[in-house]
Amino acid sequence: MKQIRTEDAVGHVLCHDITQIIKDVKKGVAFKKGHVVTEEDIPVLLSIGKEHLYIWEKDEKMLHENEAAEILYSLCDNEYISPSEVKEGKIEAIATCDGLLKVDTERLIDVNSIDQVMIATRHTNTMVHAGDKLAGTRVIPLLIEKEVMEEVKRVGGDTPLLKIMPYLHKKVGIVTTGSEVFKGRIKDAFGPVIRKKLEPFGAEVLGQRIVDDKIEMITDAIKSFLEEGADMIVCTGGMSVDPDDVTPTAIKEVGAHIVSYGAPVLPGAMFLLAYYEKDIPIMGLPGCVMYAGATVFDLVLPRVMAGEKLVKRDLVKLGHGGLCTGCKPCVYPHCSFGKGE
Repeated sequence: MKQIRTEDAVGHVLCHDITQIIKDVKKGVAFKKGHVVTEEDIPVLLSIGKEHLYIWEKDEKMLHENEAAEILYSLCDNEYISPSEVKEGKIEAIATCDGLLKVDTERLIDVNSIDQVMIATRHTNTMVHAGDKLAGTRVIPLLIEKEVMEEVKRVGGDTPLLKIMPYLHKKVGIVTTGSEVFKGRIKDAFGPVIRKKLEPFGAEVLGQRIVDDKIEMITDAIKSFLEEGADMIVCTGGMSVDPDDVTPTAIKEVGAHIVSYGAPVLPGAMFLLAYYEKDIPIMGLPGCVMYAGATVFDLVLPRVMAGEKLVKRDLVKLGHGGLCTGCKPCVYPHCSFGKGE
């Protein structure tokens, strides 16, 4: 790259985009990389404030910012992800479907530890929609050594830093426990809440069974949904430590493996996650899900609907960022809740 006076630039090739900003009228690229400067361009360039220009001088040891940005984007490229147009050394990664965004945060840190390059992403485990921006990549200087980008490729590895897991079509059974609801003393409030939370994922609700606080009734309800082909079962109520709250015991009696009874999240500490056989999730939801704007259920549900099988450590890690501050009105997911990673 070589700097010359703008008046002397006629016939030379620009090595970077030049932006023009006219207040309340325009902000955009006036001259693109590769443009050959003409006599007519000189007044415009000077009006932009460009008294000197950088022209391209070929050097086999250097890469232009746009070429380097392509390399950075390649570390993010994956199925269901597409690139934006390269512009001023920047490329954005765009979602092409709805799903759960997964980010390899450790390797992302390693890449960003290399001087002169950067990749900024959304939080891992974020729900995204087709057309959403997932990440932005940029090279800091106009030209960068090829050696640096070779190091970027080595550190980035062969596996993409980003992945979108599309939501699966799951058949869901809802089991609601509580003598007060079963005997008609109060109206069930859990069902409508659960249905509303399942709706964005395209889940098929097989039905809702309301049962008394009896182990046998709860297990029978769960088993009946399993026989109907349920891919997931949500149990509401009966999750506290009171002697008559037997939902956790009933889930265990079905033969499910309990991953965790309890999670470091508020609201939602009494959450239970289990799996029947290999991969059918059974969740026990505490009462807070019925009335709180966002709870542990909102953090776990997208991951389960995307087919991720959670282990206890996944729930343990929710403790960092797992405190909801109870904003009124609730603005989740546009807040810090659940974004500890």
